[in-house]
Amino acid sequence: MDFYFLIKMLHIISATILFGTGLGTAFFFLRSHFTDNLQEKFFAARTTVLADYLFTTPAVIIQPLTGFWLVWRSGFGWMDAWLAWTYVIYMVAGACWLPVVWIQIQLKKMLAESLENGTPLPERYPRLFRIWFILGWPAFIGLVIVFFLMVVKPA
Repeated sequence: MDFYFLIKMLHIISATILFGTGLGTAFFFLRSHFTDNLQEKFFAARTTVLADYLFTTPAVIIQPLTGFWLVWRSGFGWMDAWLAWTYVIYMVAGACWLPVVWIQIQLKKMLAESLENGTPLPERYPRLFRIWFILGWPAFIGLVIVFFLMVVKPA
């Protein structure tokens, strides 16, 4: 197998990890919102944050590195319309994802404090959770569009 196909495979796998982990942890964390059991909510929050560190963050870094290398090796124009759109959409998705990660960490801390102190969740918790949910949509839809552009490569 030559180096180009190895990098392309790494790009595809990291895209799959990015999308799959994001979708899976979002579903898992969202489902925990509908329980009154703080221990379950905390487990979901802690696992979601861990998954972002272990899987999503490396994939977010690998994607542009392998993507730029593939563009360079494939001979595409750096500013071909489909590529320019992927850059913009990827950055918008990232701009949504960064606060989502911060929010997940805050929610995890609130849950840990409530469990430790035996107190209810602060009023801030549902508001932050709503923001987390809202910001997840443009990131998710953006990655679906990037997948489409990568596969179709429209002129």
